[in-house]
Amino acid sequence: MTRPLLALLALLSLAGCGGFTAVADNLTDSLLEQTDPETVEAGAPAYLLLIDGLIRDDPHDEGLLRAGSRLYAAYAGVFVRDNERARRLTARARNYAERALCEHDGDLCGFWALPIDGYRARLATLDADDVPVLFDAASAWAGWIQARASDWGAVAELPKVRTAMERVVELDEHHQDGAAHLYLGIMSTLLPPALGGKPDTGRAHFERALELSQGRDLRVKVEYARRYARLVYDRPLHDRLLNEVLAAPVEAPGLTLGNTLAQREARALLKSADSYF
Repeated sequence: MTRPLLALLALLSLAGCGGFTAVADNLTDSLLEQTDPETVEAGAPAYLLLIDGLIRDDPHDEGLLRAGSRLYAAYAGVFVRDNERARRLTARARNYAERALCEHDGDLCGFWALPIDGYRARLATLDADDVPVLFDAASAWAGWIQARASDWGAVAELPKVRTAMERVVELDEHHQDGAAHLYLGIMSTLLPPALGGKPDTGRAHFERALELSQGRDLRVKVEYARRYARLVYDRPLHDRLLNEVLAAPVEAPGLTLGNTLAQREARALLKSADSYF
């Protein structure tokens, strides 16, 4: 057993019954506060094994299931480059997210599989209290699709993810500092206008995400540059956004790891700009 895992198990031994969800959330949050992605990449597998064990011990705990979904989705999306492995990990993230939905509200069991009209009708019954679990599920689903980008059957489910994120925005667009707008911005700019993309809609979502996060989430500007500015060949906007990312502090509650990675992406995008534009 590795020393990191021993330390985590020792920490858990100090938590009484009912404290596991809070500990899992704190461990997940601690990863997000790191400024050294390599440390997170090396240590995260221990967290994955730990959360699996906690869920196995209490398979109906919504909080544990959501924490597991977030952790698996984040690790697969950021650090895993092997396609087969990414598919396995995102499948686990989606499984945990769907189970969390079911524990949250029995009427949401299996609702992802509903025909689109029934799916929208079910979404319409949700309220603001349902936003956290719905957002986590839609995020995990988006990661599952991304890991299967060559599978048209998986890609065909993207409109349901978009609809779920739109419902999050309707109910509470401030959730996670407007992260649903970031997802909607990306989804609106995946394709050029001639193939159905909606860059103007995407730009509006990116701008709103910037406003709601007060510019602290540097991933927004990186994706704004990557998805929108490159799509419409707006070099001045592209370079301005990325240079602002490089000039910004990375430390922000819940965003430090993402911001550190965003700065790396910004440098790479600026380096390739001359060959792109």
